[in-house]
Amino acid sequence: MTTDVQNFREDVIEASARRPVLVDFWAPWCGPCRSLGPVLEKLAAEQSDRWTLVKVNTDEYPDESRQYGVRGIPAVKLFVDGTVVDEFTGALPEYAVRQWLDKALPTEQKKKLSVAESLLESGDVEQAQTVLEDILRSEPTNAAAAGHLARLTAFDDPGRAVNLAQTARTGEPRFVQIADAVDVVASILARDLDEELNGEAGVEEYIAAVGDLKGGDFDGALNRIINVLQTNRYVDDDGARKLGVAVFTLLGDDHPVTRAHRRMFDMWLY
Repeated sequence: MTTDVQNFREDVIEASARRPVLVDFWAPWCGPCRSLGPVLEKLAAEQSDRWTLVKVNTDEYPDESRQYGVRGIPAVKLFVDGTVVDEFTGALPEYAVRQWLDKALPTEQKKKLSVAESLLESGDVEQAQTVLEDILRSEPTNAAAAGHLARLTAFDDPGRAVNLAQTARTGEPRFVQIADAVDVVASILARDLDEELNGEAGVEEYIAAVGDLKGGDFDGALNRIINVLQTNRYVDDDGARKLGVAVFTLLGDDHPVTRAHRRMFDMWLY
């Protein structure tokens, strides 16, 4: 559905609490606006069950245009619950607008992902994992859910975490980083280090650190990893450094173990 704005608060801010509102800031004298307008109107008609298009003439509504930082037109802003959640400027071709809408529009899975991330921030890992599993059952290619779940399962179920990491690699850079860390941890945990490594300095401590990780003792593992860095950091082809970086990545910057050990770890790298 497409409408010309009558009352910005009612037509955009309040209406976006019920369904997403796409605002097209335009002007009659703007050539690119005349190119983009029909594209937005066509898509609004096709996807009328998902969002509403509201057209705002910047000549008639200069205050609202300034309030929302419109400096060039056409400027397209997506409002959800009264807030701009995404935007673009300029006349994009139809395929590009479709791609942008697919990324920007809220979905049930995005809402669930937001819930899961809030649960993770609050420390409710078990409930967050339940929500993430539910997302992946409905949308197996969801890179964000796969990335979060790969991080949570990296030490308990590294085989599954590696599979999840493959999906995570299709997502944002932070999930690619998680996938790299999962691969490092899973590779080291799967090896028979007693057979592979000789008796050079630091080997026993390094193997013990891997054992601590398998047992979920992150504090003990990082203590041992730092000891290896002090003794012989090149054990297992710089394995202690690689493992330490991966563990910190998977635990996250705010984890108490990361806060307790990261500074000392970094000191022994240089």
